Amino acid sequence: MREPTMADIASYLGISRQLVSIVLRDMPGASEETRARVKQAAQDLGYSPHQGARLLRQYTRRQLGVAFAPVHATEPDIVESIYAAADGDRLRVVLSAKTEARTTERVIEELLEYRCAGLIVIGPELSDSALQTLAQRARVPLVVVGQGELNEFYDVVRSAGDEGIEAIVRHVVTLGHRRLAYVNCTAMPPAGLRLTGYLRAMGDAGLQPDVIDIGGLDATEEAGTQAGGMLLQRRTLPTAVLSCNDQVAVGLLQVLARAGVAVPGEVSLTGFDDIRVASLSSVDLTTVRQDPVEMGRAAVAAAVQRIGKPTAKPALHVVRPSLVIRGSTSAPS
Repeated sequence: MREPTMADIASYLGISRQLVSIVLRDMPGASEETRARVKQAAQDLGYSPHQGARLLRQYTRRQLGVAFAPVHATEPDIVESIYAAADGDRLRVVLSAKTEARTTERVIEELLEYRCAGLIVIGPELSDSALQTLAQRARVPLVVVGQGELNEFYDVVRSAGDEGIEAIVRHVVTLGHRRLAYVNCTAMPPAGLRLTGYLRAMGDAGLQPDVIDIGGLDATEEAGTQAGGMLLQRRTLPTAVLSCNDQVAVGLLQVLARAGVAVPGEVSLTGFDDIRVASLSSVDLTTVRQDPVEMGRAAVAAAVQRIGKPTAKPALHVVRPSLVIRGSTSAPS
């Protein structure tokens, strides 16, 4: 024999199922007389709430959807921090990965199917207008990590990438370098901000910018390999090459090494992010560290704030980077 449902109570009393639902969920909209009749009918029919469905509704309200790209070495570290912060707020993380075959839009659609209470998207590679549309369609708080400025649609957590690159330029100029090339990957979400820092710092130093634009390539070791090939075609190498991130710098380092170009003896090399491979003795990369722990914590805090207070306005949280000097930079020979 099946268990009685709200529909059975509605049929028994000759009222709508919606009205029965209002009473049993203790929502406004029903008279005291109707409430008494529904509760008595529920008792007479032996109705009991579906605890599994109730727990599921409560559970989904405590889920935080996170989209990230495993190919980018910094994002798994941010995800690890998000897990730790979410545990502290008793939130469950639902993870969905962006790959070559899985676009950001598809990943977000997947997370929305889980009815997550909030979304964190790391490095979404979408325009501001596309992110605004996404935030409006999601109807839950959206936090974008890695890019963006203060706006009314979604929270932003990012590093001060321009300040980080400026610190790198100042460091290399202080060593005595005057010919500084910069490898720029326009497809990388924070590319514009980091390029701005390079151009500003070069202007402050009175030096001529030298930008190697990789175009639509993803900011990975492959982009660094291509940049290295472009450099080696020149008649004269710059004395220092600044990469938009560490993965690009590692690819560039491999190309220079195969060509017999000593780093830092002939060319000083820098990165950005301070990924784990940057500290290996075989790489020893001077770079800029953007704190993934703080970025993860800030992302969760922003989501929790707006889940708890939906009327709260989105905020901007900027993580200040720090210069990490290692053996890949030295005075020009």
